[in-house]
Amino acid sequence: MNLDQQLWQAWKSMDVPEGFRAEIIEGTITLSPTGSSRHFDVNNRVLEDLFVHLRGSDWRPGNDCNVIDGLKVLIPDVFVARRDFEAIDHPEGKGLLASGVTLVVETVSPGAENRRRDHVLKRRAYATAGIPVYVIIDDHDDGGAVTVLTNADTKRGAYASSTRVPYGEEAVIPEGPAKGFVIGPEITGERRG
Repeated sequence: MNLDQQLWQAWKSMDVPEGFRAEIIEGTITLSPTGSSRHFDVNNRVLEDLFVHLRGSDWRPGNDCNVIDGLKVLIPDVFVARRDFEAIDHPEGKGLLASGVTLVVETVSPGAENRRRDHVLKRRAYATAGIPVYVIIDDHDDGGAVTVLTNADTKRGAYASSTRVPYGEEAVIPEGPAKGFVIGPEITGERRG
């Protein structure tokens, strides 16, 4: 059994403490606490507005669900996937297959390790999984910024396009089912600090 398989088996058998979530990122099982009230509020605003934006389409938003790519597990704060979740359900019922997810959103929690996880580790993991659009909402990026990453290169684990928009302005999703969706001051608030 190789390391990925061992991590997968360990992850499946974990009893994750309440208030935490467990992900498999770059050969490590990572436990992270659920977010603060600000974190929850921003994610809820994104989720609510995405429901309206996607109404009547074959796509829907969700949150806090395992997104699985091979033996890797990620838990985005918000995601957009096919409306028919059963069609992209993991064979073991452990979450959704990354191949059916078109957009993920992470809202960065305070602290250097949290910033590294969302800006570096998850950026690489989502690109490797082929998630077409990755959005990072970061209160701690020079007064706040929304970064929209597109054009995933699965081999390099990188996004070819990156657009950073400071809080107070509107970041617009450029492609996919959520094309035209706006993340602006109504979601993030104005520039901080």
